[in-house]
Amino acid sequence: MDEKVMLSNRKVGSFTGVLDVISFDLDAVLLETEMGMLQIKGKNLHVNRLNLEKGEVDLDGEICALDYSSLPKGKSKDDGFWMKLLK
Repeated sequence: MDEKVMLSNRKVGSFTGVLDVISFDLDAVLLETEMGMLQIKGKNLHVNRLNLEKGEVDLDGEICALDYSSLPKGKSKDDGFWMKLLK
């Protein structure tokens, strides 16, 4: 699956390649993506659409920053919460 980030006028964001939504509130949304963790910072953020089967998230609000952090070395995208729980 490809990962895409589409941002329109810093008010509407569409993200693909999403594996999980770790947390969200009005000021920040933290997504686990195929490329690492993605934190979206802003004001009055709302998740409008979430489809984890397709790996898609749409949100709106005042988007101020997108910040990626890599997955820790030795970890893969399959080492998430559910994989740890099922081990």
